[in-house]
Amino acid sequence: MDGKIVWWKVCLGKVLEVGVVTWSLATAIIPAVAGFMPGLVLSRILVGIGEGVSPSAATDLIARSIPLQERSRAVAVVFGGLSFGSVLGLLFAPPIIQNLGWESVFYIFGLLGIIWCIGFESLKERQLGDNEGLFNLGQSSAGSGGLVSSAVSSESSDSSLEDLQNSLKDVPWGAFFKSKAVWAMIYAHFCGSWGHYTCLSWLPTFFSEELNLNLTEAAWVSVLPPLGSMVITSIAAPFADNLISNGVDTTKVRKICQTIAFVSPAIFMILSSVDLGLPPWEIVAFLTSGLALSSFAFSGLYCTHQDISREYASILLGITNTVGAVPGIVGVALTGYLIDSTHSWSISLFAPSIFFYLTGTAVWLAFASSEPQDFSKSESEP
Repeated sequence: MDGKIVWWKVCLGKVLEVGVVTWSLATAIIPAVAGFMPGLVLSRILVGIGEGVSPSAATDLIARSIPLQERSRAVAVVFGGLSFGSVLGLLFAPPIIQNLGWESVFYIFGLLGIIWCIGFESLKERQLGDNEGLFNLGQSSAGSGGLVSSAVSSESSDSSLEDLQNSLKDVPWGAFFKSKAVWAMIYAHFCGSWGHYTCLSWLPTFFSEELNLNLTEAAWVSVLPPLGSMVITSIAAPFADNLISNGVDTTKVRKICQTIAFVSPAIFMILSSVDLGLPPWEIVAFLTSGLALSSFAFSGLYCTHQDISREYASILLGITNTVGAVPGIVGVALTGYLIDSTHSWSISLFAPSIFFYLTGTAVWLAFASSEPQDFSKSESEP
């Protein structure tokens, strides 16, 4: 394996580890700073920073390591873990709080992140050990043992730092924003996040106030969307990979999957917002099904970053994910304002999500592409 590729994997692995360590420690210290507002705000900022770099690092590792025919499953496993974690958190947090106190949740979840980092580091060292052995063997044959190895290691470290600096300078930002496919990914990420964040924040209140479910029932119902997402993800990923393996055009596969991810929740939200005289649990089933089917996005949008550029997949995800975070701030607040103003869940929660799902589908079908793009070449062209 080429030395530069090994260095990139080590670097990206470190970024991923640092991200997880950052949010794990920031989570674990929350009980200590809970009574001190600046400390509490800082801890949440650190959680955001850690969570912000981790998806991009994971995306880059997938782009460089996983072949196209297996990419949907790899992305599903990595990002599907979000649903798995949500289910475990919702199920185990209440009894932990009841028996050990609310502080224990933050200590335990933070500790689990640290344990993951230790296991990841051990696995990474085993995988890279053989490559390091080959490099050291070649270095030893060129000179006298440890002195040569040390010199080469130092030179390699300096070269790696220089490579990193040059890589950051050479990122073709202009070429990214000249690509219609990139803009399609940006808008699709925004649309999907609007539905996800607003529903995540407001559906429990909707279940309680509009469907008259008690708090216990609403809490259990909140577990259903991530559970459904896990089931759908396990179906969608092999479905997409099998289509690609059988010769179906990759762009067509990504468009099919993302269309399912957007149109399904839009349809179920329309059915839930229209007064059809349905009992509460049928509305719950509709919304759960729609949100679960939105997990087809793992085989659509979330694979497209790697499809169009292995080299810049992490940066592209960083761009789209940054825009996708906006609905978590604006969308959630706007939904609350509309609910207070209109007292209508259909207008406040469902209508905006339906709008973004449908317009996101139109933009995706018109402009999305999985064709590999040479952004560096595009940047150099006049």
